[in-house]
Amino acid sequence: MRKIVTTILCFIFFGNIFGQQPDSSLQISPLAGDFYVYTTYNLYKGNRIPANGMYLITNNGAVLFDCPWDTTQFQPLLDSIWARHHKKVVLCLASHFHADRTAGLEYYRQQGIKTYTSRLTDELSLKRGMKRAEFLIEKDTVFTLGQYRFKTYYPGQGHAPDNMVIWFEKEKILYGGCLVKSVDDDDLGNLSDANTTAYAATIKNVIKNCKEPKYIITGHNNWTDTRSLKHTLQMAEALNQKNKK
Repeated sequence: MRKIVTTILCFIFFGNIFGQQPDSSLQISPLAGDFYVYTTYNLYKGNRIPANGMYLITNNGAVLFDCPWDTTQFQPLLDSIWARHHKKVVLCLASHFHADRTAGLEYYRQQGIKTYTSRLTDELSLKRGMKRAEFLIEKDTVFTLGQYRFKTYYPGQGHAPDNMVIWFEKEKILYGGCLVKSVDDDDLGNLSDANTTAYAATIKNVIKNCKEPKYIITGHNNWTDTRSLKHTLQMAEALNQKNKK
C-alpha cells in the first residue's frame, strides 16, 4: 500500500512540475534530441484551437520557431525553457505574419532576443498592424547556431502570401507551420489570406526540396503524423478542382 501511495504522489508531483495536463495553457512535448514542440491555445470562431511552435536547444542558446498564440504565455515559455534546459532563448524566427506566429516578436525583442521574419512578412505585418521583427531575411537563408544548421525556405504562396518553412536537412525535421495541415484537419482552415490556386504547387515545392522528412510540425492540431504533407496536397488539389467547376 505504501508503494502504491508513493507512486501516486510522485505522479502528481511530476505532473504539476511539467504542466502537461491536456487543458494547460502551455504544453511542451519532446520531439527528437534537442528539438521540442510547444503548444498554446486561443479562440478561433468560438473554438479553443491549439497552435504549435517549436524550439531547439543548441550549445549557444535556444531558438524559437514562431511565438505563442496565447499572449499570456510569452514569458512562461521562456521560463520553462530555462527551467528545463538552463538555456536562454537567443533567437526567434516567425514563419508568416499572422498573430499566431508573430504576436510575441516585440516582447521577445525587448528581452534581448534577436527576432527575424522575411521582408515580405514584415511588409504584411506593417500593413496589417501585426508585431514586427528586428531583423529581416531577404531570401532563403541558412542559419548556424551552435552545433545545428537550418534553412528557411519560401516555397510560394499558400496559407498566406509569405508562409515559409524551416528545414533541418541533417535531422530530416520539417517545421511546416500553418502551410502544412494536420491529418486531423478536414479542410485547409483559415483561407482569408490564402492563394488557393497556388497552394498545391507550393506544397509540391516543399515535397521536392525537403525530401523524406522524419518529422513534420504542423501549425495546428496533431503534428505526429508525417502524412500531413500529402494530406495537405490532396486537400489543396481537391479545392482547385472544386473552384474550376
